[in-house]
Amino acid sequence: MQTNVPGKDAELFTALPNGRVRCTACARLCEIPEGKVGLCGIRGVVNNKLRLFVYGRVIAGHIDPIEKKPVTHYMPGTDIFSISTTGCNWLCQYCQNYDISQRRKVEGAEMTPEQVAETAARYGSQGIAYTYNEPSIFIEFARDCGIEAHKRGIFNIFVSNGYDTPESVGMMSQFLDCITVDFKGNGEQKFVRRYIGIPGSDPIFQTLKEIRDKTKIHVEITDLVVPQVGDDLEAARKLCRFVHDELGPDTPIHFLRFHPDYKMMEFGNTPVETLEKHHAIAKQEGLKYAYLGNVPGHPLEDTYCPECKSLVVGRYGFAIESWNLDGNNCCKNCGYPIPIIGKLRKARKNLFQFVH
Repeated sequence: MQTNVPGKDAELFTALPNGRVRCTACARLCEIPEGKVGLCGIRGVVNNKLRLFVYGRVIAGHIDPIEKKPVTHYMPGTDIFSISTTGCNWLCQYCQNYDISQRRKVEGAEMTPEQVAETAARYGSQGIAYTYNEPSIFIEFARDCGIEAHKRGIFNIFVSNGYDTPESVGMMSQFLDCITVDFKGNGEQKFVRRYIGIPGSDPIFQTLKEIRDKTKIHVEITDLVVPQVGDDLEAARKLCRFVHDELGPDTPIHFLRFHPDYKMMEFGNTPVETLEKHHAIAKQEGLKYAYLGNVPGHPLEDTYCPECKSLVVGRYGFAIESWNLDGNNCCKNCGYPIPIIGKLRKARKNLFQFVH
């Protein structure tokens, strides 16, 4: 029997008759034998139980504006304490956080859930974001941090690939307030197989339905548009139609500009025209709030009233530069209600960061 094993026993797993353990934290559903770990590198079997090796280990921490996640319709202008562990359940060849997500070592500062929440409070953050790698793989730790955060009036956000299970969504419902689910390459099958290493995007769509039906979590959609290989307009239309029909026309969708990183350095930045075509498709499919990301100064960073077309929230990058909503978040020009949760808060200029 092994002793002094890092981390804490996981909760999301099923013991199998063949002696293996099936992890149910993500849709890979890894079946893991004794002494081995799943693809994520941080969940493994010790003494016939699934262990979360990175419980209480934070590899990176940073204060961000919420708009960086990107989240634009939830608690605008707030500061977020962003944290992550090592490991990930995807193998994205363009990952800008690859040193964290593709690291297969248990590393990072030792922090209890109480210390995570206290750190967020100490630096004036209104929320905690679980980000930089896929948070569902360390969800038991995130859940405990999130419960401590709620005790201090701090909300919780996942920046997630959505490759989850009903079991992980059930745990999210215990603490999570907001999630931005980040599709890549419009979720098109050839792209996700070649550049992410998953069979397809179906589990992401199922996760979104599960969140819709069984939680009160605020949802925003992100789509990283990759030039040449992940910018198919019909795939974008399929994604937008799903968001409209299943999540509703008020659901924000963000089309993000790709920049070369990690193993995809031979690709260029996404042409702005390509992003604009994606935006046009979102509008054609009836989505009221579509945005471009990573294009500072573009007018499609802004929020416009669907009724009178007035500018209601002006942005430059992650900064809010104008706010033309009344006390009930209705358009000042025509009174149309804009589905933004929370009042504008002027973000503090925090500089706290650590990366191990």
